[in-house]
Amino acid sequence: MITAEAIKVSRNGRLLLDSVSLAVENGQVMGIVGPNGAGKSTLLRSLYGAVSHGGAIHLDGSPLSTLSRRAVARRVAVVSQSQMLDPDQSVHEVVALGRLPRQAWFGSGPGEDEHAITDAITRVGLATMANAPVRCLSGGEIQRALIARALCQGADHLLLDEPTNHLDLAFQHEILALVKSFGLATLIVIHDLNLAARYCDRVGFIEAGRLLALGAPEAVLTPQRVAKTYGIATTCIVTPAGRQHLVFADTPPIMETSS
Repeated sequence: MITAEAIKVSRNGRLLLDSVSLAVENGQVMGIVGPNGAGKSTLLRSLYGAVSHGGAIHLDGSPLSTLSRRAVARRVAVVSQSQMLDPDQSVHEVVALGRLPRQAWFGSGPGEDEHAITDAITRVGLATMANAPVRCLSGGEIQRALIARALCQGADHLLLDEPTNHLDLAFQHEILALVKSFGLATLIVIHDLNLAARYCDRVGFIEAGRLLALGAPEAVLTPQRVAKTYGIATTCIVTPAGRQHLVFADTPPIMETSS
């Protein structure tokens, strides 16, 4: 479980997060949505100690501030927006990097590491491509390899920053369905509101650094809130499967321009 209490982050005199509090329960997928610049990625980075912040963050009851980087890496796996990969590395080599936080200074059992690597690659559906170089992978396959690397850490908490960015429709659903199947305490920063409604158990709506709403998708992603924040008329329909789906007006919002 990840808990954040009154998190504040400032940079160059600008308040990026203003007293944000939330809790990601074990086995739960929480989506964080909001407009560009709202503070979504800053919040995610705060949860694993990559950003200095006020307030308190706990991992399973342990204060984040008291844990070493190595200890945090054993508990929290992160898939960030931009991760540089060696195009000549194989899928196996990329995923194997996830074992580093688990290895003792004097080395760890190669059998245990290899089992974890193979298991993670299999779980994301890349078993037949374990020896393929990164340069031969599609965007969706690269995302799956990065998620496998995160799984390899053996962490109980998973943080993902826009994992569906630049992926086509099929891969977007594939990645999110895969992540949901893991059953970890998961927080996802995501722009697509309908994907958030479909795959997240709870949704947090952030605007201008403040958490405006937190709860079930249908309670948070209301047409009124979406229209007010994004400036586009929105209605809500229910799919035959009983899921909420937002429909946006044909006329796009008028963007303000500086003169």
